Amino acid sequence: MGVLDMTGRAALVVGGGQGIGRATALALARAGAAVAVLDAEAERAERVAGEVRALGPRGAPLVADVTRAEGAAEGVAEAIRALGPLDAVVNIVGSASWAPLLEMDDATWQRDLAVNLTQHWYVSRAAVRAWTEARRPGAVAVVASVSGLFAAPNHGAYGAAKAGLMGFVRTAAEEWWPHGIRVNAVAPGSVRTPRIEALWESGTVGRPDADTQGRMSLPDDIAHAALFLVSDLARRITGQTLVVDGGTTTRFPFRLG
Repeated sequence: MGVLDMTGRAALVVGGGQGIGRATALALARAGAAVAVLDAEAERAERVAGEVRALGPRGAPLVADVTRAEGAAEGVAEAIRALGPLDAVVNIVGSASWAPLLEMDDATWQRDLAVNLTQHWYVSRAAVRAWTEARRPGAVAVVASVSGLFAAPNHGAYGAAKAGLMGFVRTAAEEWWPHGIRVNAVAPGSVRTPRIEALWESGTVGRPDADTQGRMSLPDDIAHAALFLVSDLARRITGQTLVVDGGTTTRFPFRLG
């Protein structure tokens, strides 16, 4: 058995109905894992769960609002009912609101924190409670962002939430390792997803320059990192944020010459 072989294991992908979430669900399935695909929209969840089943493993579609503590807990419970005990949870859910800080209203700020930070606590807490009650180990991977590593102009609430998420990962890893539970994050740069392409088309967000590798990241690039972090290849990795941005954050910020 290869170290990336997830045969016989079960994973929950939160936000699995499109983009990075879909790519992650399919990457896990190709590695042999049964996958519960949780999304806010039933049609998307069913479509991706069907793609998982077409690859061979079991795929279960789930619908929940994970920005509510009760919804997150029920989503985790439904995944366990559908697949049996979980081995991994990968949480993709997140979105940014675009406005300068002085123009952002209170509701938008609170929404971005709820979607990009608080719900990760809700989902992770529910999964870890299930693992500790069953005396089982587990692995959590969440999607952060390079917007939490440096300034996030015109999407400051999102950047603050993602910075907080990476702090959460470190603390959760420290508190939960005695239970055999690992917690890590992936921090993408700009990723070419349907949602981002729609923002480009609307003019809300400008198209970024290519990264140092000469292209933009694709959903599979982030999915493969998440798969690594919940696999046995990463069994000694916890509390870390893996930056997957094609080298964007390595660029020297000053002009020379």
